Amino acid sequence: MFERIRPEEAGISSKTVQKFLEKIHQRGAVMHSLLLVRDGKIFAEHYWAPYDQDSLHRMYSQTKSYVAMGIGLLVDEGKLNLDDKIADHFRDKIKGEIPTEVEELTVRNMLTMTTAGNVANWFREKVHDRTEFYFTERTNLRSQGTIWQYDSAGSQVLGALVERLSGMKLLDYLKEKMFNKMGTFKNARILMIPNGDSWGDSALYCTARDMASGGQLLLQGGKWNGEQLLSEQFVKDATSPLVCNQENFMPHALNYAGYGYQIWGAPGGFAFVGMGDQLTICIPDKKFMFVCTADHQVAIGAGTQGSMRTVLVNALYDFIIDNLADAPLERDDEAYAGYVNYTSNLKLRASVGSEDSPLREKINGVVYECEKNQMGITSFSFVFKDKTEGEFRYRNAQGDKVIPFGVNHNVFGKFPQLGYSSEMGVLETNDGFMYNDAVSLAWRDDNKLIVDVKIIDKYLGSASFFFGFSGDRAAANFTKAAEAFLEEYSGTLYATAKK
Repeated sequence: MFERIRPEEAGISSKTVQKFLEKIHQRGAVMHSLLLVRDGKIFAEHYWAPYDQDSLHRMYSQTKSYVAMGIGLLVDEGKLNLDDKIADHFRDKIKGEIPTEVEELTVRNMLTMTTAGNVANWFREKVHDRTEFYFTERTNLRSQGTIWQYDSAGSQVLGALVERLSGMKLLDYLKEKMFNKMGTFKNARILMIPNGDSWGDSALYCTARDMASGGQLLLQGGKWNGEQLLSEQFVKDATSPLVCNQENFMPHALNYAGYGYQIWGAPGGFAFVGMGDQLTICIPDKKFMFVCTADHQVAIGAGTQGSMRTVLVNALYDFIIDNLADAPLERDDEAYAGYVNYTSNLKLRASVGSEDSPLREKINGVVYECEKNQMGITSFSFVFKDKTEGEFRYRNAQGDKVIPFGVNHNVFGKFPQLGYSSEMGVLETNDGFMYNDAVSLAWRDDNKLIVDVKIIDKYLGSASFFFGFSGDRAAANFTKAAEAFLEEYSGTLYATAKK
């Protein structure tokens, strides 16, 4: 699908690409994949093990941009007009009268997120039919077309509209009209919501190269191998800053450069943006595209998602975009060899501390009994096989649990909490399903340690367990960053060594 070339052939030094990677590593990026593409050719492609080229990855709100493409296809087919009122397509789901602000919403309003406002959190409400919910559960309304405000639930309704008018599941429709002709998204999936609709605002599950093909299609004005798959005018509008979304000023944070049709403006271009930094950033004038997957809902040493995204995107512009030459550079075998060596063994980031600690022998196998806490953890212990690996053992409302970890490196396994959602959003599982995880332990000083948990599955998330010990007493802060799960791992506990 994409030809591979060296960075110099794309007009940038291998040394500069390496410096970009070094910078984001230094600042704490938790990367899963990264692609740099120019004129349809990949000049850098990297995966942090266990991720690889074939790994399917949750794209979160990047899904919205593909819903917009589905809307564009319906327009091309004459099945939809952007000035249609969205309510007219869902009368069967509307019970009684609805507010004027909702009645007057158009498809165009929905695409540009200039709607009457978002609705309550459907995760908390465990909503069965989100489209019906969107029309009935309304508070704090404003007139459509006034201001931009992020409306994830509105994107879900647009996805349901694509399925209703096409008579197909969202991804099947996109495949039939575009992706099969492109040879991409072959193994992609979209998770579902409880009523069976595709989870159109959050749950596309595909490869990094699939993402790159979607961005490249729009960079080419909707054309692929000479065939116009999506109308040029729709692509132009979708990727233009049609509405102002500057609620604050954050340079290069992808949240102030305007908004198109479920596609963000970016300095010099446009972007598909998913929670945790699932990013596709396209710069048309330079024929350049950046793709990455990551989990920066919380990043080690970097604070919140917003701050890590700013670090990542600023580095991208400073090191890569601003240094792209108009013509290929001279071949530099020495620089390229150094870059290849630097990137030859990339691994998912782990917590790192001292190689060992006197604390290990003091707490090894000791059972600590916990005071009552909001997490329901009643006891815990650390059991070390040696100074390189061990297990965090604990008891909570579900019973005895074990989490294997590596010291200064990840150990991969199954996170032991049961009941989390799988293929169907918000619906609890009861078949023993558990998320894949990566867990590391790091010594912080002579009496402190941290356990870092990364969920690396169809759902992404992280949790940190920070422990301090003094004599026979222990305290811990548990923090989590995940959408609608890991709730049992957020809080504080105090404990005493069992006599």
